[in-house]
Order: sequence, then C-alpha cells, then structure tokens
Amino acid sequence: RDGAVRGVRTPRGDVHAPAVVNAAGTWGGELASRADVFLPVMPRRGFVLVTEPLPPRIRHKVYAADYVADVAGDTADLLTSPVVEGTAAGPVLIGASRERVGFDRSLSLPAVRALAAGATRLFPFLSDVRALRTYAGFRPYLPDHLPAIGPDPRAPGLFHACGHEGAGIGLAPGTGLLIAQALTGKTPELDLAPLRPDRFPRPAKETAP
Repeated sequence: RDGAVRGVRTPRGDVHAPAVVNAAGTWGGELASRADVFLPVMPRRGFVLVTEPLPPRIRHKVYAADYVADVAGDTADLLTSPVVEGTAAGPVLIGASRERVGFDRSLSLPAVRALAAGATRLFPFLSDVRALRTYAGFRPYLPDHLPAIGPDPRAPGLFHACGHEGAGIGLAPGTGLLIAQALTGKTPELDLAPLRPDRFPRPAKETAP
C-alpha cells in the first residue's frame, strides 16, 4: 500500500521478501508494470539458421562490419548482418537478424533468406550446404541500448537486471555482482547512474479530443 515491493504473488502462493529482482528478460517491462513503474523493455526478434553437420571449416565466429551498426540501430524494421559460427558438433550457426514485431514467433522468409545470402557472401562454400532448421528468439531491447540495473526509486524494494538485448549471457556475471552489491548495501564497482531504471519518462496518456 505504501508503493513498496514486499514480495511476489505466484500460483503456489505469496512469497514475501525485503527485495525483489526483476530479471525477466524480454518480459521485464511487463513485470515492472505490475509494480506500477514504467520500463520500456521491448522484444527484438532474431532468427538463427542451423546447417547440416560439416567438417571443421569455420573455426571462429565471423561478423560482418555492419553488425555493429545493426545492434545500435533504432528502427523497428528488419535488419540483417551476417554472423557465422561453427560448432564442435559440426553444424554451422548463421545469424543475425533484428526486428521489432512484438512476440510474433512466426517464420519470416525474408529474414532467413537474407541470413543465408549474407552467410554465403562471407563463405561461398555454404551455398552448397543444406539448412536443417531455424529458430527464433527475443532480445530484451531498451531504447538507449543500455540495460536497467539497480534499485528502482519509484518502488522501494524493487531491483532491475534486464534489458541487455543480445549481450545478456555475457554480461550476466557482472550484472549479478552489481545487483548483489546493491542488495547488500555495498557501493557497486560500476557507477549505476547511466543504468537507472527510472531514466525513461512515462509516456503521457492519450486524452480524448
């Protein structure tokens, strides 16, 4: 009632706690809204093509230069830039695409065709290789391309650790350390000011004309 977060409500009952960490990834914005705070996490869909098993030929992950620009892009439209990586099991993984289409998991032929075309430009031998399957995932995107990490001053007891987009797995250990330091009252080793969860103004509600 005082606006503080004191636990979570689950299908198995309420769990009371002095602090709650929102680490819900792409659903971080929805979870934040349940505490009546605005955090504009949006899903950014991406596809990966998986080829048939191959002898080792691609021994390092290879990116096209435009991948960096796509990561930093703000458009909701489809962006593709080749990322090709061999695996120990033999299949080659081919990415990367980005587009904001909500949580639509349906297959996008334009996206996977662009991925295949980009990969074969980097490695022409892949034009004779079969793609066995494709899968999609959602990156948790925030408009300024920075995650939300730390306490939320709008809802005491609520901490956020989400919005890392495609870097969540790599940044998880550092994020966990920063959250642990904040939870235990220590000074975080990284200045969390640029990552404040309340840095995004809540949009004004539309009014009837």
